[in-house]
Amino acid sequence: MNLELKPTERKQVKVKMALTGMSGSGKSLSSLLLAKGLSNGDLSKVAVIDTENAINLYSHIGNFNVLNIKAPFTPDKYLQAIDICEKAGMEVIILDSISQEWQCLLQIHGTLQGNSFANWNRVTPLHTAFVQKILQSPCHIIATIRTKQDYLMETKEGKTTITKVGTKPIQRGEIEYEFTTVLSLNAEHKAKPTKDRTGLFATSKPEFQITEETGKQILEWCNLTDVPILKAS
Repeated sequence: MNLELKPTERKQVKVKMALTGMSGSGKSLSSLLLAKGLSNGDLSKVAVIDTENAINLYSHIGNFNVLNIKAPFTPDKYLQAIDICEKAGMEVIILDSISQEWQCLLQIHGTLQGNSFANWNRVTPLHTAFVQKILQSPCHIIATIRTKQDYLMETKEGKTTITKVGTKPIQRGEIEYEFTTVLSLNAEHKAKPTKDRTGLFATSKPEFQITEETGKQILEWCNLTDVPILKAS
């Protein structure tokens, strides 16, 4: 094996983003606004892989493309849909949402006979292929992820208490680590970063409204080889 030490080089990249939030927090609309900015306003280069059957509610944003997939929401269906979008020359792909992929895998796992722990060796590769398809895509990808209320159960002196401790994504644990940037949306449709490798979003700043301009700022970061640190408004 020949090993060679090379200087680092900043190249143009394709962003892989996730928007998390409860139902009604504005994930679908926000993803379309981001995609409009990422495509320089050309929504003909944007495709939505729609599992929610509701994205047409936002057709006032412009003429984007839609690919509907139906249950069962297997990873392979997502992979095929992404392939179709890539071959059609899309620049931005929205996966709305990817929560159904994980719920499908949980159902598959539950039907398998034998040792439950060992059966994950049959299910995990399917999810890994799904994640790698997103990461290796030549397109910008925005994935929406549903969240649900999370609880903490504690037992003290024989008394059990249940406390709300925020929300958690309906996806495999640590899925957020796979993305360049993760924005969490609240009930007022305001966004707050929970992970960001672009330097555009400061966790110390107030929550903000996602707009087309937010997508344009991310596109600028993706295209620059000498990257300044910008702050999203």
